[in-house]
Amino acid sequence: MGQPKRWISSSRERQWVEKTAPTAIAGERAADLTLTEEVFQSVEGFGGCFNELGYVALNGLPEEERKRVLYHLFHPDGEQKFSICRLPIGASDYALEWYSHNETDGDYAMEHFSIERDRKYLIPYIKEALALNPELKLFASPWSPPAWMKTPKAYNYGTLRWEKENLEAYALYFVKFVQAYREEGITIHQVHVQNEVVADQKFPSCVWTGEQLREFIRDYLGPAFDKHGLDTEIWLGTINAPEPWDEWLKKKAADHDAYAHTVLSDPEAYKYVKGVGYQWAGKWAIQRTALSYPELRYMQTENECGDGTNTWEYAKYVFNLYQHYFTNRVNAYIYWNMVLEPKGRSTWGWEQNSLITADPERKEAIFNPEYYVMKHFSHFVAPGSKRIGQHGHWYGNAVSCERPDGGRVIVIANPFKETRTVRISDGTETYGFELEPESFNTILF
Repeated sequence: MGQPKRWISSSRERQWVEKTAPTAIAGERAADLTLTEEVFQSVEGFGGCFNELGYVALNGLPEEERKRVLYHLFHPDGEQKFSICRLPIGASDYALEWYSHNETDGDYAMEHFSIERDRKYLIPYIKEALALNPELKLFASPWSPPAWMKTPKAYNYGTLRWEKENLEAYALYFVKFVQAYREEGITIHQVHVQNEVVADQKFPSCVWTGEQLREFIRDYLGPAFDKHGLDTEIWLGTINAPEPWDEWLKKKAADHDAYAHTVLSDPEAYKYVKGVGYQWAGKWAIQRTALSYPELRYMQTENECGDGTNTWEYAKYVFNLYQHYFTNRVNAYIYWNMVLEPKGRSTWGWEQNSLITADPERKEAIFNPEYYVMKHFSHFVAPGSKRIGQHGHWYGNAVSCERPDGGRVIVIANPFKETRTVRISDGTETYGFELEPESFNTILF
């Protein structure tokens, strides 16, 4: 592997500091982290979600600052180099108000389907990103079907009406969405059937069972995409289950068997599914799913959101989410809100973290702690990289990858409040790294 070429560290006090890489050390003491020749999943990339409130926040910045933010998020020579991003189909909980793309009651032919609202907020945002990176991949999911297709008839809470005519129309709704965006010059590479399938919330939401997902994908959505010649991938997502208390408090199962295994063990549903998207409580199910269906692709589809205070403590927690998901074989990791105003308050009252705070009073972009967590991964772990094996007592604090150019990248955190010397071995030589307290580090060989 050769000597370490670069070492970049971010601590609470100083972020993205270039450090002098150490030389090899002698001694018999075992390394704390040793890279192996094992090769695991390919990395497809990193990104965030396009939301209306994010676009409003971005537009509150002076033009030069606004351009700087977009460049660093999306340009291949920028800091984050985002390569795969999400957008909602209709309103997300970070839309300015609730809406869908067809609120004409009973319009099963989807004659009144329209993305007109998206032309004001989402489409300009996405087109600016694509102008900086034309290779950017996009995936989309609804938070709620049109209200008239649900019981009760509302964006928040409720479920899809389970009638053949309604299900055929809802599959057509997805088809129309992909086609409408294509006419705008925007390719939707994947659709995920429902945001947070177990969320029965006061924001746009819709509850699905595993059996319903299986039937909808197998009998309606898959055949509709085939009929209309769409090559957009269908993903089983986004699954935000199991919540640990569901089994005993609600006396129901919502784990790998209740969702992913229920769908994927049906051959006719399985043939349409190209991957599985997990977020939030889905972290408790991804290991079993990836072990059971290693041939599929996986994604962490929404980073956990925090409380709008953007602390270093929460960034440490988020680093561990990256480590957990990549160790359990996701191919991509997607942040939630890329840009928000201070405190990041949603229209329904939750204050959430963001990579960047666009401060309208100070007229500047503030790069938050989780921006640097993301950058320690996304800046050097390029699409096409492969996660590689490692062992040692610091395995749980690190992710190692081999880049397409053959270089190796280790992203490692020191979670402790004191400096720790971590001995890292490439299998032949060992190097001692003095990791600052509570720091994130990227090491390139």
